[in-house]
Amino acid sequence: MKRPEGFDPRPPQPEATPEPRRTVRSPRRTARAPKSSPQAEEPVPGRPVTPAPPAIGTPVLPDAAASRLREREARAALRRAARERARVERDEVRRFTRRTRHRRAIWWTAGGIVAAFAVAVSLAVFSPLLALREIRITGTERIPQEQLHAVLDEQLGTPLALVDLDAVERELAEFPLIRNYVTEVVPPDTLVVRLQERQPIALVQGDGGFDLVDPAGVVVQTTPERPPGVPLLTLPDGDLDSAGFDWMVEVLLALPPEVLAQVDSISAPSRDSVTLDLAGSEQRVLWGSATDSDRKAAVLARLIPLHAGAGAGEYDVSAERTAVFRPD
Repeated sequence: MKRPEGFDPRPPQPEATPEPRRTVRSPRRTARAPKSSPQAEEPVPGRPVTPAPPAIGTPVLPDAAASRLREREARAALRRAARERARVERDEVRRFTRRTRHRRAIWWTAGGIVAAFAVAVSLAVFSPLLALREIRITGTERIPQEQLHAVLDEQLGTPLALVDLDAVERELAEFPLIRNYVTEVVPPDTLVVRLQERQPIALVQGDGGFDLVDPAGVVVQTTPERPPGVPLLTLPDGDLDSAGFDWMVEVLLALPPEVLAQVDSISAPSRDSVTLDLAGSEQRVLWGSATDSDRKAAVLARLIPLHAGAGAGEYDVSAERTAVFRPD
């Protein structure tokens, strides 16, 4: 059988699905060259190509300038790092030395106070404003103040802090009537001397008259006649350093003032035989020993008013618990 023309002996193939068309669109706005930069010209054969000038505002540095810039930046960075490290080290040093600095500040403060005190003391010692201008003496009865001023006025004009108190003591020691004394500095320019004179307690008859003596046996005054109201000590040899003198003084010191004023004389032949004679009467007191003199004096002060008008007799207080008055 004859095949018609155009017959294709291959089996029929499925029709290929047409691939969709993809349209690539370019952006509507194209980058424009800066107005200030000219457009690049197309190279022309046979003409040397001239490079386009750089855009304005974009610096182009040579390699050496760029290198120097980098070096400067590096050095600046190193300096900043060094400063930061130094700051950190300083902070650490402050933190670790805080106690030392505090202690040093205390020492400096103490030193300043001591220095200020030393300056103040120096001014007080050597300043003429604090020089001695007046010496005031109190407590004198028998010693003339003119004699005391004659020996103490040598200190006038001396700064108060430099007054020679040892010299004052040496000068006052020349006066036997001074029992003791106290000095007081009264700023700005006064020295006060408070004296306590020796007080006579009894009489001792001597070749030149009667010596008024104090409890220490120091002669306070000598008079040709016997002064009233002062007991007479009966001393065989007139020895003021004897034990009998000490016994009699101990008894006299224990007597009340009203009883002491009635004592005319006192004797002590032995330790246990101290005897007193009362003035204005024929009465006497057998004291015994000088022990327990305070109790015996109190008992005698009660007995005398009871028997003052009884005439001659003897008060026996040698045993104070059994004291008695015996008429003659």
